Amino acid sequence: MNAAKMLRAAAVVYCCAASTSCHRIANRAPARAFAVLAFHEETHDLAHVSFAREAERWFPAMAARYGFRLDTTSNWDDLNAARLAGYQVVVFLDRRPEGAAQRAAFESYMKHGGAWMGFHFAGFALTPSEVPADWPWYHDEFLGSGSYASNTWRPTSAVLRVEDSTHPITRALPDTFTSSPNEWYRWERDLRKNPDVDILLSVDSTSFPLGTGPKPHEIWHSGYYPVAWTNRKYRMVYFNMGHNDMDYEHRYDTTNRTLSHTFGNPIQDSLIVHALLWLGKSRP
Repeated sequence: MNAAKMLRAAAVVYCCAASTSCHRIANRAPARAFAVLAFHEETHDLAHVSFAREAERWFPAMAARYGFRLDTTSNWDDLNAARLAGYQVVVFLDRRPEGAAQRAAFESYMKHGGAWMGFHFAGFALTPSEVPADWPWYHDEFLGSGSYASNTWRPTSAVLRVEDSTHPITRALPDTFTSSPNEWYRWERDLRKNPDVDILLSVDSTSFPLGTGPKPHEIWHSGYYPVAWTNRKYRMVYFNMGHNDMDYEHRYDTTNRTLSHTFGNPIQDSLIVHALLWLGKSRP
């Protein structure tokens, strides 16, 4: 690790000791106030619902701390030109839009300087499924990943490696860090071959074997798995995080309780904060 990396890592350790949210790692105020509109659906998979509800507590706290405005909605019809005109950043917490008019409005918003942050299931598409691969612009061009291919199981932490330490989102991070538990996705397309995609984080090889099964294909032993990236043609970032571990088997009680959380990991929290502040800069 070079001297600059050592200093950044030391700063992370220091701020994490001072605050459980590690907010000092992103202590600069935004150049100007910006507005965020976060969409949540909370209809698919209790793990995604748990994450969305956790995000609905975490994002307002960050808005208060960093001075941006946050509105949330579960109405996808709010994804229209008139409503979007009042926001610099759109967040998809746990789903993508399905309506043709909603999709057209979002594509136009992004092509005219809007910004987007998406988590986990917001990138999912698989045919056949209730979320089919029927939006080529979004999955093939915008995200670049194509369809979902497979995932690990159960949700487990991974050691993540910073792939681009020069990007504003990642340049304050250590070379590697341990994530919150998550169900990790593998994608149809190799993002390394897409010149428009800037991979920010990938699963480090020290994570293998990743997952606990019980099915053999749910445990990864090797391979390359990007988990956060941007597309240089748009102002966007996708994070594969967003699937909490749940007590589906009722090992503890019958409430399907949440067993892990996405937020509350100081380094991972700072990553998301940096991303939000970067996205919230003025439109070009």
